[in-house]
Amino acid sequence: MSEDALKKTRKTTRRKAAVIEGNKELIDSLDAIEKEKDIKKEVILSTLENALLQACKEQYKTADNIKVVINRENGAVHVYQEKTVADVVENPVLQISKAIADEKEPSVPHEEGDVVQLEVTPKNFGRIAAQKAKQVVIQKIHEEERRVLFEQFEAKERDIITGVVQRYSGADVYLDLGKVDAVLTAANQIPGESYRLTERIKVYLSKVEQTTKGPRVTVTRAHQDFVKRLFEEVVTEIREGIVEIKGIAREAGARTKMAVYSNNPDVDPVGACVGMNKERVEAVISELKGEKIDIIRWTDDPGMLIANALSPSTVVSVEVDPELKEAKVIVPSYQLSLAIGKSGQNARLAARLTGYKIDIKGDGNMDADGYYDIPDVDAEANMGEDYIPEENGEDNQ
Repeated sequence: MSEDALKKTRKTTRRKAAVIEGNKELIDSLDAIEKEKDIKKEVILSTLENALLQACKEQYKTADNIKVVINRENGAVHVYQEKTVADVVENPVLQISKAIADEKEPSVPHEEGDVVQLEVTPKNFGRIAAQKAKQVVIQKIHEEERRVLFEQFEAKERDIITGVVQRYSGADVYLDLGKVDAVLTAANQIPGESYRLTERIKVYLSKVEQTTKGPRVTVTRAHQDFVKRLFEEVVTEIREGIVEIKGIAREAGARTKMAVYSNNPDVDPVGACVGMNKERVEAVISELKGEKIDIIRWTDDPGMLIANALSPSTVVSVEVDPELKEAKVIVPSYQLSLAIGKSGQNARLAARLTGYKIDIKGDGNMDADGYYDIPDVDAEANMGEDYIPEENGEDNQ
């Protein structure tokens, strides 16, 4: 081999090696992205192949018989065109004559109808591939980051998270939840509460939605399940499943009634929730800024449950109609106002907790039959705008 030919061969070899090395850098970069961003390399390469396939469509007028393959080891890009062997070529894009097929693949005999795969990688395809790769990688990183972030918050849905108060917009409060911002609307705040800038507050994550800009989360402090989760945090027996919260009725900022049941006869469910020296219930009350909490014992006996729900009033007797879901209750006359509560709140919460319409009888404030009638109440009132009734019967409303 002459010296000029040798130099030309070396130059060609170096150029080919540079192309391979450059493509290998792509693979190395994708390996690093996979480790750092948790984005699968195969996902990016498959998307890149599809993007390059669309680029080929502009040149070959179709992508039906075009296949782009990226070598997973060295990153080399190849474009193949599949053509069907035909005696008479009517469409050169999709068909190839037997003579040319034999010329392209002399070691393989061809018959009409055979499919031949020809490499048609354009000369400038390396540059196109590099440009597309950059676009695809950036797009995929953003998509995967949004997906991962959505899954992280979706796993926390219907649970308590902590946010930092950033700013006010009217009565709405904007919170920093880490990588996502949320708005605590006025309807989802506890009435009378105020928040300081940079203050860390607990909120109930009631809903997570995926959007093109990332997850959108709905948070609240007025939802009844916010109280439920707070008790789960401080009461070990609830977390371990020994004590169950059977139902909650709440008017945020004023009063909550919660019915609890023990799966262990040796564990008092009410005592477990109250705690030694009331430390457990006081921790929840402190988080709710002084909201009153009545914890009652759950029972399958509707009469006894209604009597418990009217706490702190003493109940003389309860007459229930399970079919109509109505109950007539007699209380000592001197405790009539206590049983009813301010603006009917105690009786209203008891009705929502038990699912019964309750009429209370005493020595005064009676109707023609001698009963004080508690008006029907909207079971979903005062729950915050995102209240979602439970389907498993826990709310008992």
